[in-house]
Amino acid sequence: MHKSLIIVTALLGAVASTLPAVAQFATRVEGYTAGSNPAPGGYTDPSVALGEPSRVTPGQFGGPVTPFAAPYLNSQVVSIGQGGSLTVEFANPVQNNPLNPFGFDFLIFGGTSFVDFDWPNGVADGTGSTFGENSGSTRVYVGNDVNNLFLLNPSLAPVVDGLFPTDGAGNFHRPVNPALNNASFASQTLAGIRTLYNGSGGGTGFDLAWAVDAQNNPVNLASARFVRVEVLTGRSEIDAFSAVMVPEPTVFALAVAGLAGLVCCRRKRQGW
Repeated sequence: MHKSLIIVTALLGAVASTLPAVAQFATRVEGYTAGSNPAPGGYTDPSVALGEPSRVTPGQFGGPVTPFAAPYLNSQVVSIGQGGSLTVEFANPVQNNPLNPFGFDFLIFGGTSFVDFDWPNGVADGTGSTFGENSGSTRVYVGNDVNNLFLLNPSLAPVVDGLFPTDGAGNFHRPVNPALNNASFASQTLAGIRTLYNGSGGGTGFDLAWAVDAQNNPVNLASARFVRVEVLTGRSEIDAFSAVMVPEPTVFALAVAGLAGLVCCRRKRQGW
């Protein structure tokens, strides 16, 4: 390969790996019903689920949010009890993009933590167990008409407020590999968990392609403005909703790509 092309290719690779995504989180609460058993202590303010997930828990007993230290204040998470629901809107609709990592289009962040076997050193126990998760069942609905939302196939959609605990140091638009399970995190340190997260900030992933109608037929949704969580059993705490996003080219990246094209054209003209 010609030296010039090698340099351009290297630049393209470096740029592609570091391009930032424009932050996109839920921006408005459309509706909230607390349900029969929300967490006691004032955890019924749905507006706390707007914006990005918590990176730090404030106060004397707070600190950085990690997979061992979930957000727990009523100013950080909203609780949904059995029979309750929360519906939020994205100002910029979530896009159904099969090129997203693992095909996920949005993430929901909850209040689950890994059990710290060696507190305060941050070591998961031998089974990678968690606490604070919803051991019951939930349903997630999506769509662009709040009066006509579509269910995400329950056989595919995981329970809201389970794996994967939030890591405030990670990327909130990047999902964790869904092939991982509790056992994957057994005896892992914080550094080990972050290696498995591969840069993600955690959260549970969902795909708009899972949408079905009332007859359980697949629905082709290009995007969705609204996301609704319904709790059938148990209790879910929610910190935030985010869109999964593939980084968009910057002006610099486009310029480098153009330079690569010029080099290739020059090679062809000069018979390299």
